[in-house]
Amino acid sequence: MRVLCAMSGGVDSTVAALLMRQAGHEVVGVTMVLAPERDPEEEAQAGGCCSLADAQDARRSARAIGVPHYALDMRAPFARHVIADFEREYLAGRTPNPCVACNRGVKFDALLEKADELGCELLVTGHYARLAPAPEGGLALYAAADPDKDQSYVLYPLRREVLDRLAFPLGGMRKAEVRALAREAGLPVWDKPDSVELCFVGRDYRDYLARTRPEARRPGDVVDTAGRRVGRHAGVAFYTVGQRRGLGVPPGPDGGPRYVVDIDPEANTVVVGGREEAMRDRLRVEEMNWLAPPPRPGEEVAVRVRAHGPLSRARVLPPEGDGTLDLALAEPLFAPAPGQAAVLYRGERVLGGGRLARLGGTVAAARA
Repeated sequence: MRVLCAMSGGVDSTVAALLMRQAGHEVVGVTMVLAPERDPEEEAQAGGCCSLADAQDARRSARAIGVPHYALDMRAPFARHVIADFEREYLAGRTPNPCVACNRGVKFDALLEKADELGCELLVTGHYARLAPAPEGGLALYAAADPDKDQSYVLYPLRREVLDRLAFPLGGMRKAEVRALAREAGLPVWDKPDSVELCFVGRDYRDYLARTRPEARRPGDVVDTAGRRVGRHAGVAFYTVGQRRGLGVPPGPDGGPRYVVDIDPEANTVVVGGREEAMRDRLRVEEMNWLAPPPRPGEEVAVRVRAHGPLSRARVLPPEGDGTLDLALAEPLFAPAPGQAAVLYRGERVLGGGRLARLGGTVAAARA
């Protein structure tokens, strides 16, 4: 069949295109240019992705595979949906995930539209995730075979009805296999390092925010969980729940380190406490997107709140009628941050996910 392959310029998406070509499909490569233009030296140091340089790598790789290649300039919608959300969330004291926001609001919709335009039946990407028939019909999303590279977490915002039009050729492979295939095929990006930074930020999001959103520099008080002032902060946007370094506060009463346990943008305060005060045994998830029939109250699921964090057992609590999902954790979890994605699994299947809401109270307070 005729398929559209999203080629980011890295080794994973290049090998995905290669595999589809070797399987006999007619492959059309497309690269989304998302990141704003930067100085070449700054871009090289940042180590991000989705830049004009990556588009050039993708074009060279497409030529090596022998497939046509297009570049799709998506910098304007990316700025509206992803960069603006990133800045807005940090200013509100939350911790966003730009890759989730991109998948939700930009990437897959634009690529599927391009696939329709070019007469392609499937959209192929280099994500490490798997698709398999669901018991209730259609396809279900599953974690990748390689747990160290699994990307099912950032794919939870996909609409369930589009799963039938997707293919993830790398879902059953290990990273070492992917690089070996690329090297054997003589692909120019076989040894290109993985991108490790946000494509538009660079190494430190605080420097980025200070430069692009000067209103983020609004100093305020750092307080402990009893409300006592223990220091000053440079602006709530520069802190995340669970942060330990750079707080500029004395140790806790027990002599141990302090962590950010809450951020209150309305009061312009950063709340710090000991590790136990950063633990949570309840989660509230908003803006849920379901890729499977929702679990019933009382049902046990697994939840992940960081892209490569551990899975935590949780019990679904009765709904409160406001559209949120409440979970009781079997074991307290350290510093789940409002704004992060919370993704639910049953076994290796992705049930759905949403964003963590701000939830007051700590395990330590509940035990007091």
